[in-house]
Amino acid sequence: MKHKGALFCLALALLTGCASLRTLDAAKPGAPLVYSGTRLDWYALQGGCCAKDRFGAQAPAWPQLDLPASAVFDTVVLPLALLVSLGVNYRAQGGL
Repeated sequence: MKHKGALFCLALALLTGCASLRTLDAAKPGAPLVYSGTRLDWYALQGGCCAKDRFGAQAPAWPQLDLPASAVFDTVVLPLALLVSLGVNYRAQGGL
């Protein structure tokens, strides 16, 4: 029975939209890249007024449910976010 409640909360968080994916897709110049989804959720929880102006994306409807998933996703993509923040460009080419 406990698993059903956890699955329901996870499904609800995914339906409201992942803040990490929203901020990575926003491509707003000057927006934070490192832990961007987690920061957007935290900003929304603190009553931030202008998430679209600061992060380039709207905050999820339920940021308290999205925060743990965004923290995990942001941790997974942390090496890439750090490289992009430092200005490292890697242009891979391949094929036949």
